[in-house]
Amino acid sequence: QLQASGGGLVQAGGSLKLSCASSTLTFSSYTMAWFRQAPGKEREFVAAIRWHGGSTRYADSVKDRFTISRENAKNTVHLQMNSLKPEDTAVYYCAAGRPITSETMTRSMYYYWGQGTLVTVSS
Repeated sequence: QLQASGGGLVQAGGSLKLSCASSTLTFSSYTMAWFRQAPGKEREFVAAIRWHGGSTRYADSVKDRFTISRENAKNTVHLQMNSLKPEDTAVYYCAAGRPITSETMTRSMYYYWGQGTLVTVSS
């Protein structure tokens, strides 16, 4: 129900903008998040924007480099990624859920997932 796009190959220090859209979910009713999974590693939280109030949360590893935003009228959420590093290489997934504030970073609190888009950062 979620379609992620915008991944690709970029050099270290570059930027990419990921997008996630849905034709079936009403994004304004959900907290939207991005997670990522690198080869051989578990899926980890990257960023989220809450459905109520629009507050954001980021993983420490991406804080001050990534920005999550949403366009409720277009049912779209974006992840602007700047100053990319090789360690940002992963498949990025968008997700939708209704976690309580303290569980915003918890993967199991999200029930809808996109198919993932690959981001590769070369050194």
